[in-house]
Amino acid sequence: MSELKHDHDDQACGCGHDHDHDHDHEHNHVHTVTLELENGEELVCPILEIFEVDGKEYIALLHPQDEIALLYGFLDYEDGSIELTEITSDDEYEVVSEAFNSLFDEEDEEDEEGEEEEA
Repeated sequence: MSELKHDHDDQACGCGHDHDHDHDHEHNHVHTVTLELENGEELVCPILEIFEVDGKEYIALLHPQDEIALLYGFLDYEDGSIELTEITSDDEYEVVSEAFNSLFDEEDEEDEEGEEEEA
Protein backbone atom coordinates (compact mmCIF):
# COMPACT_ATOMS: atom_id res chain seq x y z
CA MET A 1 0.00 0.00 0.00
CA SER A 2 1.22 3.50 -0.73
CA GLU A 3 1.52 6.32 1.71
CA LEU A 4 0.04 9.78 1.24
CA LYS A 5 2.05 12.58 2.86
CA HIS A 6 1.84 16.33 3.10
CA ASP A 7 5.29 17.85 2.63
CA HIS A 8 4.93 21.07 4.53
CA ASP A 9 5.66 22.38 7.97
CA ASP A 10 3.17 24.92 9.26
CA GLN A 11 5.84 26.36 11.55
CA ALA A 12 8.42 26.83 8.82
CA CYS A 13 6.73 27.67 5.54
CA GLY A 14 9.84 29.25 4.09
CA CYS A 15 8.16 32.57 3.39
CA GLY A 16 10.44 34.46 5.77
CA HIS A 17 7.54 35.88 7.81
CA ASP A 18 5.72 35.05 11.02
CA HIS A 19 2.50 33.17 10.40
CA ASP A 20 0.35 36.12 11.53
CA HIS A 21 0.04 37.31 7.96
CA ASP A 22 -2.20 36.76 5.00
CA HIS A 23 -0.72 35.55 1.73
CA ASP A 24 -0.98 32.42 -0.34
CA HIS A 25 1.17 29.50 0.79
CA GLU A 26 -0.34 27.01 -1.65
CA HIS A 27 3.00 26.54 -3.41
CA ASN A 28 4.43 25.15 -0.14
CA HIS A 29 1.73 22.51 0.33
CA VAL A 30 2.89 19.61 -1.78
CA HIS A 31 1.13 16.30 -1.37
CA THR A 32 3.25 13.24 -2.10
CA VAL A 33 2.89 9.49 -2.41
CA THR A 34 5.71 7.15 -1.48
CA LEU A 35 6.05 4.25 -3.91
CA GLU A 36 7.94 1.11 -2.98
CA LEU A 37 9.91 -0.11 -5.97
CA GLU A 38 10.58 -3.77 -6.83
CA ASN A 39 14.17 -3.43 -5.58
CA GLY A 40 12.92 -2.25 -2.16
CA GLU A 41 13.81 1.41 -2.68
CA GLU A 42 11.25 4.10 -1.98
CA LEU A 43 10.36 6.82 -4.45
CA VAL A 44 8.63 9.95 -3.16
CA CYS A 45 6.46 11.39 -5.93
CA PRO A 46 4.52 14.67 -5.85
CA ILE A 47 0.85 14.32 -6.77
CA LEU A 48 0.02 16.14 -9.98
CA GLU A 49 -3.70 15.40 -10.06
CA ILE A 50 -6.41 13.03 -8.86
CA PHE A 51 -9.12 12.75 -11.49
CA GLU A 52 -12.03 10.59 -12.55
CA VAL A 53 -12.54 8.73 -15.82
CA ASP A 54 -15.69 6.69 -16.46
CA GLY A 55 -16.60 6.63 -12.76
CA LYS A 56 -13.18 5.42 -11.58
CA GLU A 57 -10.55 7.53 -9.84
CA TYR A 58 -6.98 7.81 -11.08
CA ILE A 59 -3.89 9.58 -9.81
CA ALA A 60 -1.04 11.20 -11.71
CA LEU A 61 2.31 11.32 -9.91
CA LEU A 62 5.44 13.16 -10.97
CA HIS A 63 8.51 10.94 -11.16
CA PRO A 64 11.09 13.04 -9.29
CA GLN A 65 14.11 12.18 -11.44
CA ASP A 66 12.60 11.57 -14.88
CA GLU A 67 9.96 14.31 -14.56
CA ILE A 68 7.31 12.20 -16.27
CA ALA A 69 3.75 11.51 -15.16
CA LEU A 70 3.04 8.10 -13.64
CA LEU A 71 -0.62 7.08 -13.92
CA TYR A 72 -2.35 4.67 -11.52
CA GLY A 73 -5.81 3.68 -10.43
CA PHE A 74 -6.58 5.34 -7.10
CA LEU A 75 -8.59 4.05 -4.13
CA ASP A 76 -9.07 6.28 -1.08
CA TYR A 77 -10.28 4.52 2.09
CA GLU A 78 -12.22 5.97 5.02
CA ASP A 79 -9.29 5.33 7.41
CA GLY A 80 -7.15 7.74 5.36
CA SER A 81 -5.09 5.07 3.62
CA ILE A 82 -4.85 4.86 -0.13
CA GLU A 83 -4.16 2.13 -2.64
CA LEU A 84 -2.69 2.53 -6.09
CA THR A 85 -3.53 -0.02 -8.75
CA GLU A 86 -1.67 -0.61 -11.97
CA ILE A 87 -3.39 0.10 -15.25
CA THR A 88 -2.88 -3.17 -17.09
CA SER A 89 -4.99 -2.65 -20.20
CA ASP A 90 -3.53 -0.65 -23.09
CA ASP A 91 -7.02 0.63 -23.92
CA GLU A 92 -7.63 1.82 -20.35
CA TYR A 93 -4.18 3.46 -20.20
CA GLU A 94 -4.86 5.32 -23.46
CA VAL A 95 -8.21 6.66 -22.19
CA VAL A 96 -6.72 7.70 -18.83
CA SER A 97 -3.69 9.26 -20.48
CA GLU A 98 -5.88 11.31 -22.84
CA ALA A 99 -8.05 12.46 -19.91
CA PHE A 100 -4.96 13.49 -17.93
CA ASN A 101 -3.48 15.36 -20.90
CA SER A 102 -6.75 17.20 -21.50
CA LEU A 103 -6.75 18.37 -17.86
CA PHE A 104 -3.40 20.05 -18.33
CA ASP A 105 -4.33 21.38 -21.77
CA GLU A 106 -7.33 23.12 -20.15
CA GLU A 107 -5.11 24.56 -17.38
CA ASP A 108 -2.59 25.83 -19.95
CA GLU A 109 -5.39 27.52 -21.90
CA GLU A 110 -6.72 29.17 -18.72
CA ASP A 111 -3.22 30.39 -17.82
CA GLU A 112 -2.74 31.85 -21.30
CA GLU A 113 -6.14 33.59 -21.17
CA GLY A 114 -5.26 35.09 -17.76
CA GLU A 115 -1.93 36.36 -19.08
CA GLU A 116 -3.64 37.95 -22.10
CA GLU A 117 -6.15 39.74 -19.82
CA GLU A 118 -3.33 41.12 -17.66
CA ALA A 119 -1.45 42.51 -20.69
